[in-house]
Amino acid sequence: MILSPLEQFAIIPLIPIQLYPFGSLSFTNSSLFMLVTVSLVLLLFHLVTLNGGYLVPNAWQSLVEMIYEFVQNLINEQISGPSTVKQQFFPIVFVTFTFLLFCNLIGMIPYSFTVTSHFIVTLGLSFSLFIGVTIVGFQTHGLHFFSFLLPQGVPLPLAPFLVLLELISYCFRALSLGIRLFANMMAGHSLVKILSGFAWTMLSLGGFLYIASFVPFLIVFALTGLELGVAMLQAYVFTILICIYLNDAINLH
Repeated sequence: MILSPLEQFAIIPLIPIQLYPFGSLSFTNSSLFMLVTVSLVLLLFHLVTLNGGYLVPNAWQSLVEMIYEFVQNLINEQISGPSTVKQQFFPIVFVTFTFLLFCNLIGMIPYSFTVTSHFIVTLGLSFSLFIGVTIVGFQTHGLHFFSFLLPQGVPLPLAPFLVLLELISYCFRALSLGIRLFANMMAGHSLVKILSGFAWTMLSLGGFLYIASFVPFLIVFALTGLELGVAMLQAYVFTILICIYLNDAINLH
């Protein structure tokens, strides 16, 4: 079976890194492209903020300022309370949105790799942020944070059952965050790959199918544009849910 260059790249063997006495770690495609994403984002921000930036912003500076203002407005809309409290969470929200946005967009480049299409990556990110949100809740309210699990006005006999249900629902937030991002990115990329392979097969057969392959190619181009929108939308959805969870932890809504 002959593999395409993209398929060959997807099955690159893991590169073991021995770290005694802790066993071994593996530098995978996900590790590589997360490193590439972080490097590109840091380079972009460094070039934009070099010497204080431009008085008349260029295209790249306008992009960074737009992302900054977007996250700022998102925090102001979703997290209630004093501005000083909101600004404490701006760095983590801004970094999360920027990282996911660039990871998703870089994954649209041919022969690249979509980091967020790996469940272990999205699950690790969602669980890390979920634990951080829970710590913020305990730091803000102490043990009173457990009152979040019991809605007001609940009859006492039903309290144990509702606490259990609310606890399960609260813990599943981390899982749903990771699954939502992973499923949307994986499904879209898989669909584009299947239709691209189908169109290429029709093109290779020649004859009438050569002309008919024009239709799948049009669909692939349309889906590519849709995937660009999904890449930006999923970064937004993931970030806005983090803001909602932060608001719940701070204000016990």
